[in-house]
Amino acid sequence: MASIRIDIERVISAVDPRIYSGFIEHMGRCIYGGIYEPDNQHGLADPQTGFRSDVMAVLKDLKIPIVRYPGGNFVSSYRWQDGVGPKEQRPRRPELAWLSEESNLFGTDEFIDFCRELGTEPFICLNMGTGTLEDALAWLEYCNSSANTYYANLRRKNGHEKPHNVKYWALGNEVWGPWQIGQQESQDYAKKAYQWAKALKLLDPSIKLVSCGETGYADWDRVTLRKLAPVVDFHSIHTKANMQLTRLVVPAAAEKALDITRSLIDLAKIEAGLEKDLTVCFDEWNVWDPVRAPGEKGAEEHYDLSDAIAVASWLNVFVRKADIVKIACIAQSVNVISPIITSPQGLFKQTTYYPLHLFTNLMRGASLAVHVNSPVYTGPTVPTWIKQLDTHTPDTAKLTKYIDVSAVYVEESKEVRVAVVNRHESEDFTVPIVFAQPVGEKKVKIYEVWSPQLGDTNGFEGEKVRTVQKEVNWEGSYVLKKHSFQGRLLELIWSAL
Repeated sequence: MASIRIDIERVISAVDPRIYSGFIEHMGRCIYGGIYEPDNQHGLADPQTGFRSDVMAVLKDLKIPIVRYPGGNFVSSYRWQDGVGPKEQRPRRPELAWLSEESNLFGTDEFIDFCRELGTEPFICLNMGTGTLEDALAWLEYCNSSANTYYANLRRKNGHEKPHNVKYWALGNEVWGPWQIGQQESQDYAKKAYQWAKALKLLDPSIKLVSCGETGYADWDRVTLRKLAPVVDFHSIHTKANMQLTRLVVPAAAEKALDITRSLIDLAKIEAGLEKDLTVCFDEWNVWDPVRAPGEKGAEEHYDLSDAIAVASWLNVFVRKADIVKIACIAQSVNVISPIITSPQGLFKQTTYYPLHLFTNLMRGASLAVHVNSPVYTGPTVPTWIKQLDTHTPDTAKLTKYIDVSAVYVEESKEVRVAVVNRHESEDFTVPIVFAQPVGEKKVKIYEVWSPQLGDTNGFEGEKVRTVQKEVNWEGSYVLKKHSFQGRLLELIWSAL
């Protein structure tokens, strides 16, 4: 028997809007031909900035709080100095992460202009592969300094009198990975990042630093947190789901990883005697199968309904873990494993766009601890370590429930908003939703993302999977269609209180 129980007194934490952040990288058509296309022949580029006006309009609808840049793997051999100054003088370089060439026509100043037009905060990832601390300090000076010094004056010379005031800086990307230029052992990275962090905060004490984590439960995370906890503000985690079934249970594994990360953070703080805030920046997450969408070929995933359900499940995790996850960046924002696909003539919204749009617009407020009874998935694609940890866990507490739920309470409007995913491939569930407090309004709004087949996709020819809005009388339970996502299920349930 499936059921959902909600109590508005059981608040976890405020949902941080930064969990709905984005990420752009010099990879495939994310930037060139996606965000930035000054030579577009169909009138879609802003003549002043070169940004695609249609892309900007769709991204603005997502209300993105932060955008991470320029990578990703790309950053580990990136010379930021190549991407500033007159464009005709910028060098063209071999690009080693994705085996391409980089024109450098889009660089730091263009990224800041992009963020300002989008109304979002910039988040820069530093090159800890081929880059040096001197390069990092120069980049920070270029972006944030108001002094009469070389790189601050270079920024002024390039047309930006006022500092860019970039608050968020990451100490490298996936430095633990063998695919990285400049891969390091955990102890070596921790020692190096500690020195970088000290120097960067001497130059600008106001910045927020992000340490380079792995999965959240790896020994890398333990070692780096133990060293870096005193000098950083966030610890990053990267996880992506792939394959037809695992994409639906990997978010559950990430949720358990966050519990472990929380413990590692607590341990590091205790050992260092810290009372500061130190939380998680989940700065790369999404669905990506590198076999069907290879990175060196642009990673242009064409998502189906199952991917949209996986994205909704990811977002449920971030809402439920609102006390520890304060930033999350979907990787990426345009064309490359993205909710938006462009052509020179236009764009379409992928299946994954619709749950993302519902969450970022509606699931803000106080995250509630929801009790869910549901059948549990125990198939072969559940990660082995999750099975091991779940051995003595009762079904009501298992992470791989078919019915996946998050909820928020919005104090201003007295609304409970519930996001419900039915991850079962073939079974509908009639689910009672029980409230600890009396129910007021009897009309509820429903935003449903569903299609008859899990393999249904969207394209330039049309969108099979999209949000359908309706209003129904509330009867105390709801039929959750197989492989479906319902957002803002009970928007008006408290409006009469």
